[in-house]
Amino acid sequence: MITRRGLIGSLAAGAGGLLLSGCNRINANPGVRSLLQSAEGLTMRAQRIIADRSAPAREYGLADLSPVFRANGTRQPAGADYEAHRLAGFADWRLLVDGLVARPLSLSMAQIRSMPQRTQITRHDCVEGWSAIGQWTGVPLHRLLDAAGLRSNARYLIFHCADRYAQADYYESIDLIDAFHPQTILAWGLNRQLLPVGNGAPLRLRVERQLGYKHAKYVRRIEAVDSLASIGRGKGGYWEDYHDYAWYAGI
Repeated sequence: MITRRGLIGSLAAGAGGLLLSGCNRINANPGVRSLLQSAEGLTMRAQRIIADRSAPAREYGLADLSPVFRANGTRQPAGADYEAHRLAGFADWRLLVDGLVARPLSLSMAQIRSMPQRTQITRHDCVEGWSAIGQWTGVPLHRLLDAAGLRSNARYLIFHCADRYAQADYYESIDLIDAFHPQTILAWGLNRQLLPVGNGAPLRLRVERQLGYKHAKYVRRIEAVDSLASIGRGKGGYWEDYHDYAWYAGI
């Protein structure tokens, strides 16, 4: 039986495969690109009509954990700064929460790990066509946002990352519906261990109702904004800016 999650994931994987394989003819056609971007908005609206926006992603048991949780994308950010943090066990790593907030935050990893945490076993679906089940532990994102106090004009969160991918600084974004979802966490643990470098240490976003490329790794700043237009190329993320991935990757 094909589930809705599976169907959407398969379709996205197919589209992602086309993009990853360098389908230049499609990418070069403004009409097709416009059509795909229009379909993205329709998909997002349709999903939010038929699904409870607070509905949880499926959670699994310990027996379902994948033997290996694959690392993809950046395996370790380049540069002396990240390497120094890695060697120091990220003791001096700080997460900034700023932008359209009343009380900007600068939190150490010790402070973040001391906050109320959530552990969940979920499936990660990648547009490359693979999936893995892992146990994630981290602070629910809404707790950070509540502490910072979002201003009324905040609409999106930008996750600024420590890595560069190809020609640009890596970033991702989500809206406040997903930000306040109870399973959206800033994870610092995977499978009862501190998050490995290849999987995004010391912090990565887990937004369980979206495909894997939305789960930004190496997060060092969360910026609340009212528009995506002035960030990067204005489409809401590295893959969206440079490879026309959908901004909304709901599953």
